[in-house]
Amino acid sequence: MTARRTLLGLTSVGLVALIAIGVRQLPSASTGGSATTRLSAAQTRALLADSPPALAALHAQGGALLEGGAVALHARLGVLKGYPVVINKWASWCVPCKEESVAFQHVAAEYGRRVAFIGIDSEDPKRAEALAFLKSFPVSYPSYYDRSGSLGLQLTDSTFRPATLFIPLHGKPYIREGQYPSTAKLSSDVQRYALKG
Repeated sequence: MTARRTLLGLTSVGLVALIAIGVRQLPSASTGGSATTRLSAAQTRALLADSPPALAALHAQGGALLEGGAVALHARLGVLKGYPVVINKWASWCVPCKEESVAFQHVAAEYGRRVAFIGIDSEDPKRAEALAFLKSFPVSYPSYYDRSGSLGLQLTDSTFRPATLFIPLHGKPYIREGQYPSTAKLSSDVQRYALKG
């Protein structure tokens, strides 16, 4: 009986150790892996706590679909002077946009106290579809509705979706076409192209 209890105890300890190792190896935004789990609203709020006012105003509109097009976006960029900006162009019908949404959720929460993140919903025929997308793939920043696609084209010089524009404080903007395959790649590009200099 004692030998059996000892064996069961050792087996339990071994299972706990294996689970702990497995959890440690799960990818996350901070370790640079390809995050697959979404952040909760509480986790996002905790990461973005004490953001400067201009960035906190973006976070307060997280998941919102804003009107106003180029005029409203340029006015917002004026308020964000002094911060690097990352603009992600997406559409609700774009499968790669859906696939990269977790990376944007993690990285925007990780860098959101230093970098302004903004979305452009480009060429979605109906606001309802775009709003459903934002509800399913929540992020901590708003998107501007661009039904015609003209604003997205103006910003990224591309009809491609997704496309991401990095606007650093110093130096030239950088445009990347295509899906971000991982949180690590997006995080690396935020550091390289938005936070450079």
